Amino acid sequence: MKLTHTRIVTNDMPALAAFYQDVTGITPVGVEDYLEFRSPVGTLAITTKVKVDAYNAGAAEAASNRSSIIEFRVDDVDEEYERLKHRVDKFELEPTTQPWGNRSMLFRDPDGNLINFFAPLGNQSGGN
Repeated sequence: MKLTHTRIVTNDMPALAAFYQDVTGITPVGVEDYLEFRSPVGTLAITTKVKVDAYNAGAAEAASNRSSIIEFRVDDVDEEYERLKHRVDKFELEPTTQPWGNRSMLFRDPDGNLINFFAPLGNQSGGN
């Protein structure tokens, strides 16, 4: 088994797509109601609620996630904070060094999905 994608369902594809393109620096590929942000280690996909209703039995609700965290490993959390502080409405956690050796920050996308940017410090192998 291989985990290949994390998919977010949204009612506002243009806003969410623009946000993730700004945040990740990745140009999405796809069509108007389904986009993928591809990286060497995984894909973040965004689809519309209309598409989920049509092809996935309406099994997901847009903007209702409060239990998952989308994790991005970055080179420098503090640099990313400076880059994003004018793009992100509110940081749930400003850059903080965690007890396990990662520097991390938490913020939400326009639909309320929680995002963690983290960087292992020193000789840590990383991972939250």
